[in-house]
Amino acid sequence: MTRTLALCADDFGLAPGISVGIARLAHSQRLNAISCITNSPHWAEQAKRLQGLPDSVEVGLHLNFTEGAPLSARLARRWPTLPSLPSLLARAHLHMLPRAEMRNEVHAQLRAFINAYGEPPRFIDGHQHVHHLPGLRDTLLDMAEHVQPLPALRNTGRVLGPGSGFKRWVIERSGGRALARALRQRVLSHNPALLGAYDFEALDYGSLMRGWLKALPPEGGLLFCHPGLHEPDDPPDAIAAARSREQAYLASPEFNEDLVDAGVVLGRVWRTV
Repeated sequence: MTRTLALCADDFGLAPGISVGIARLAHSQRLNAISCITNSPHWAEQAKRLQGLPDSVEVGLHLNFTEGAPLSARLARRWPTLPSLPSLLARAHLHMLPRAEMRNEVHAQLRAFINAYGEPPRFIDGHQHVHHLPGLRDTLLDMAEHVQPLPALRNTGRVLGPGSGFKRWVIERSGGRALARALRQRVLSHNPALLGAYDFEALDYGSLMRGWLKALPPEGGLLFCHPGLHEPDDPPDAIAAARSREQAYLASPEFNEDLVDAGVVLGRVWRTV
């Protein structure tokens, strides 16, 4: 039985080299979704690389609250620089987030997406999965219901496959399961399962991919990845080596062979149940 995988490259717009690598894969139909960071100074210029994409490729918004600076003046007065992920996690679960200011930032990042891309995002998710955190989750859900056409949202409540077991546990328990319940209650489109979590240290990305393809359930799922190239003027990137490994594998004949061997095709998997 053929199973369907949505393969989404995260972090488009974060740096020119990352955007170049992702665009190359998308134009050659090696992935079918791109998630974009719009509070990056590189976003508006790099968005031009999204022109003329194959119809099979969906483009979405990758909400960012842990890297760089806010877009909105209101949040920038509170946080001139966005907090680290551990700091944001702690503040979210201690109910210490500036919710009004963060709501303003969510809308600012959405406006920046529409202004540069020319249309609303087909889906919304979060850099480092912050979109499911308490204090941000409801803001995102409320906003999504007012975007037309309605975007899908990345479900982080069911994380499958090999890689870092601890990371999968953190993703589900830090807000993923609560988000999954809310998506079903609000009848919003989402992926049935999520794959792709690992520690960025593994040298054989192909082996991980074969494990994720094996774990893909019959109803399909979304696999997030972080391919990219590196250009001389790019800012420092802690996972640059992992991006290069992912880029090389996804562009290789080996990836196509692994899809065929696993009986998996790339396609849309959004559903409301």
